[in-house]
Amino acid sequence: MRAWEAFERLPFPSTTDEAWRRTDLRPMPRHSFALGAASSPEVESALLRPLAGEAHGALLCLTPGLEPRREGGKDLARRDVIFTDWASAVRDHAPQLERALGQAVADDEDSFTALAAALAVDGVVVYVPAGVHVAQPLHSVFWAPGADRAFFSRVLVVVEDGASVTFVHETASPSEPGGHALHAGIVELVLGAGAHLTFVELQTWGDHVWNVTHERAIIGRDGRLDWIFGAVGSRLTKTFSELNLAGQGAEGRMSGFYFAGGTQHLDHDTQQNHLAPHTTSDLLFKGALVGRGRSVWQGMIYVAPGAQKADGYQANRNLMLSPHARADSIPGLEILADDVRCTHGATVGQLEEEPIYYLMSRGLPRPEAERLVVDGFFAPIMDRIPFDGVRARFGRMVDDKLTASELRG
Repeated sequence: MRAWEAFERLPFPSTTDEAWRRTDLRPMPRHSFALGAASSPEVESALLRPLAGEAHGALLCLTPGLEPRREGGKDLARRDVIFTDWASAVRDHAPQLERALGQAVADDEDSFTALAAALAVDGVVVYVPAGVHVAQPLHSVFWAPGADRAFFSRVLVVVEDGASVTFVHETASPSEPGGHALHAGIVELVLGAGAHLTFVELQTWGDHVWNVTHERAIIGRDGRLDWIFGAVGSRLTKTFSELNLAGQGAEGRMSGFYFAGGTQHLDHDTQQNHLAPHTTSDLLFKGALVGRGRSVWQGMIYVAPGAQKADGYQANRNLMLSPHARADSIPGLEILADDVRCTHGATVGQLEEEPIYYLMSRGLPRPEAERLVVDGFFAPIMDRIPFDGVRARFGRMVDDKLTASELRG
């Protein structure tokens, strides 16, 4: 109820707000959305395959309006590990929720967080007690097909002192030609001292979906987060992703992959906050654009007073595969300490003809030559991903986008 009251009080974002200057929500038919169940219970089989290992440690599939589907993970409860859906967590694990919920993302940050906090009934809770190491990856899928609907989700991951886990989460739906849908989500990652989390996040919404998510990690002393992000879906996406390096020696690495085609608009707003001494952040986002695809990346490294010996890096690289595509890349630094090392960079470029000509001279047709060059562009991101399944999935995403652009001419 407090979140709903905040939603009624807060203004809807507009292009006069700095964070939304390059992403216009006015075409969104926001008064036409209704709460409701998904239009189909059948989940695409490709989404259920293991990505971060040979097998799932556990699989949780969420579809609005239906009972959650769960596979594996029977041994987790014996170690007091929680991996469950939102409703079950509210019923069975209220103390853990009360301690952690809202610690990273406040309900009233803006109208979308308030909406998600008030109305989300689908979500995932991961809780790993101190000192526990979960060897096999946990995997969840939020599958929300349908048009003229609004879907809301929450993800809460708590990894206590000295614990570790790998968690893969995907939000997805098929495209609904001529329709619209809204998804608003919250992701909270809380790592204790010496904790280690590998978080793989994939976004493959249908091209009718307006998608807004707020995601934030808080990393304690000597904690380590490896955050791998891939986005190829939705009509429009606005994602706020933030690292809060709150404890001395905390480390955070973000590896982002995105590919926009058609008239897609993907906007990623990233923040690396060094709040304690001897903290390290490393961000690399790479994206490609075809057709009239548009990307926006706004990044900021913030070093708080007293956060000496901070080491921050951010880079955004964009490859334009069409004369009508556009990429806005805006890095930033705000440094309030005097003994730090922080660097940033951004590039936007087109396919170079020389390597394409070289490959064609060796017998490759032009489409294959271009694909090889695109693969080479994404190679630095692939090298940062320790899982063959995720790399293969990203590779298929690239192929699908290029094939779609060729079919459109």
